[in-house]
Amino acid sequence: MAQQDQNQQVMFLPEGAKRTRGRDAQRINILIARAVANAVKSTLGPKGMDKMIVDDLGDVIITNDGATILSEMSIEHPAGKMMVEVAKTQDDEVGDGTTTAVIIAGGLLEKAEKLLDDEIHPSLIIKGYRLAAIKAKEFYRAIAEDITIKDKQVLKQLALTSMTGKSAESAEELADLVVGAIIQVAVDDGKTTVIELDDIKVEKKVGGSIAESELIQGIVIDKEVVHSGMPTKVENAKIALVDAAMEIKSPETDTKVQISDPDQLQAFLDQEEKILRKMVASVKEAGANVVICQKGIDDIAQHYLAKEGILAVRRVKKSDMEGLAKATGAKTVSRINDLSASDLGNAKLVSQKKVSGDNMVFVEGCKNPKSVSMLVRGGSAHVVDEAERAVRDAMGAVSSAIKDGKILYGGGSCEIEVALKLRNYAKTVGGREQLAIEAFAEALEIIPRTLAETAGMDTIDTLVALRSKHSGKDGITIGVNVYAAKLDDMKKNKVIEPLKVKTQAIISGSEVAEMLLRIDDIIAGTGKSRAPEMPPGMGGMGGMM
Repeated sequence: MAQQDQNQQVMFLPEGAKRTRGRDAQRINILIARAVANAVKSTLGPKGMDKMIVDDLGDVIITNDGATILSEMSIEHPAGKMMVEVAKTQDDEVGDGTTTAVIIAGGLLEKAEKLLDDEIHPSLIIKGYRLAAIKAKEFYRAIAEDITIKDKQVLKQLALTSMTGKSAESAEELADLVVGAIIQVAVDDGKTTVIELDDIKVEKKVGGSIAESELIQGIVIDKEVVHSGMPTKVENAKIALVDAAMEIKSPETDTKVQISDPDQLQAFLDQEEKILRKMVASVKEAGANVVICQKGIDDIAQHYLAKEGILAVRRVKKSDMEGLAKATGAKTVSRINDLSASDLGNAKLVSQKKVSGDNMVFVEGCKNPKSVSMLVRGGSAHVVDEAERAVRDAMGAVSSAIKDGKILYGGGSCEIEVALKLRNYAKTVGGREQLAIEAFAEALEIIPRTLAETAGMDTIDTLVALRSKHSGKDGITIGVNVYAAKLDDMKKNKVIEPLKVKTQAIISGSEVAEMLLRIDDIIAGTGKSRAPEMPPGMGGMGGMM
């Protein structure tokens, strides 16, 4: 092979193939990621603004929930999609703090860009960021306070802090409902408190006001009683959960039934009716007065159930069946003829109610249920949707705080405190990594800076004053009081956040920043997996730029 001149460019891609290298690739990725972060930045805090998202069909979503905004936005660039993944991870792991995680990731990349301009190698920045992330988590834990499931008032304030800024912020009732639901489904296994958020069913219905939302000690089923002759209210209910069809289904193998005269047809129909009557008799003999069926119920079976005064609901979702089992203590049976009294569950009341024009079946008054329902109300579809998002965020925050057993005070107070400690730590590290650690500290300060912006405060003066307060012994809980547009004690104002929200935001934000900083070449693929078209410069973001 002939020796190749070192200055001669070797072409290994098709002519005209898109490729961006070196600093250009890094700048584009950082630019896109920052644009995504800036899209949700203004939603942070009690005075954060909402976003209106309109899709191709004209459907509208109005929200300031970071995870919802990013999941609904049309983002095509891979760097932008990675930022969406940050929000998704935060939402899956904690259930709250998605905006914080994305803002921190954007801030880390913004500070990294300045370091790159100063000719600091990406590997040194990444090393500094990793050291800073590890220390930041330690510092957060060091300033956190303990909490248990018995601290109901603290948990309520935590739920209120999580919902603040959303449409439901005026409804303290929702915070009470969230805390009540979490405490009800929590299971203490002797070592830790286990909370499965799937055990809390959130059902939303338009109509009434947010204050009319309620917590049901049982399950709400979005179905109606199958037969008009059945009772619509059963007290001291004995509930049978059936996941088999109460009907004569088609046989699984090919079968030919030959009928030659009307008597044979009548005998065939009589036999079907006999089988269905036997099913109903099994339910009656077991002592059940309510039947919840996951599959269908034949018209004849409905008739006989109605004659026996048994309330029946059919085609109930599997998740509702599992919730009913946990709430009522019933065992789900697959063979109706084997149903016995020991398989039945109990509830004080099973009733059909009309909610916003739709019939729903309420199974309530269960004794110590480990699955409950929250019925969220609101004056319009947009209000109900946002209230539901607020409830889910609050559920995530409260459950995370109980599991972790640690809380922090918000308003940017903990970020300023950790940033101060990181700067002191950076001096002990030295080298160019020190600059990266200091940049990490500056990125954390974007949280109080953004809160000051939304409150109409001077951001520079606010940050200087906060640093000064936190330099003293008693300033650890001083943060931005957005409502009063001044510095205030967040502990006194009861602005509480889970430790897990902060540590997970640090993990997610720093990891995506490190990953994007490692990229120095963007190359067009083969097209085997269909990639979206990108405009010149590889920077498409669906109108975000």
